[in-house]
Amino acid sequence: MPSYARKHQLQQSLVYHAFSRSSGRRAIFQVSKDFDHFKALLSEYSNRFDSKIYHWVVMPSHYHLVVEFEYPELISKFMAGLHRAYSHYYHNQYNAVGFLWQGRFKLQPIQKDLYLENCGRYVERNPVRARMVKEACEYAHSSARFYCLGQEDGITKTSPDFEAFGKEAVGRQAAYTKFLRVFDSKEETYFSNIEIPCGDRDFLRKLVKVGTHYFPRRQGRKAGIFV
Repeated sequence: MPSYARKHQLQQSLVYHAFSRSSGRRAIFQVSKDFDHFKALLSEYSNRFDSKIYHWVVMPSHYHLVVEFEYPELISKFMAGLHRAYSHYYHNQYNAVGFLWQGRFKLQPIQKDLYLENCGRYVERNPVRARMVKEACEYAHSSARFYCLGQEDGITKTSPDFEAFGKEAVGRQAAYTKFLRVFDSKEETYFSNIEIPCGDRDFLRKLVKVGTHYFPRRQGRKAGIFV
């Protein structure tokens, strides 16, 4: 993992690993049109809420994002709007009714300096773990193709860690493809238990838990604004 070379303000070091699953774990992304619509929504809402999505994957029954917000207090509105918009599409498309999503979305605070690229690898390896593909970049609905093949997708913002993979684009892509193949079971546990923050002691003490989610601790402001 990248060395922690200097101290940062929490605002500059905080990214979120966001996760949501469908109600009953049923497939809510069934055909290419479904995936494409949701990806268009990701692009739209990312721009609307001043966020940067560094890594992402959309699976048939769930999705993961690794996202940085200019204003973390807006993340609930981002997620709620995204869910409402896709629910509206899905209900119209399939003449369906009822709740589409399983409870409230989950958010895991991640210390960008220490865990960003590893969380990204966990996210992009989802289709490999599910045995849908052998290589992460073979899956059409994740950021892996952006990093491994240089394919723009309208969603992914280049991770600040990506430059370290090589001086030239082709070399970076090859090194990143190799990086996605190498992981360990300990790393998997960091991000599979999404309700536990990932960071050092200083990072963790700068967080405050509001309900089920963590947000930056800010002096002189009521925690209620982050709900």
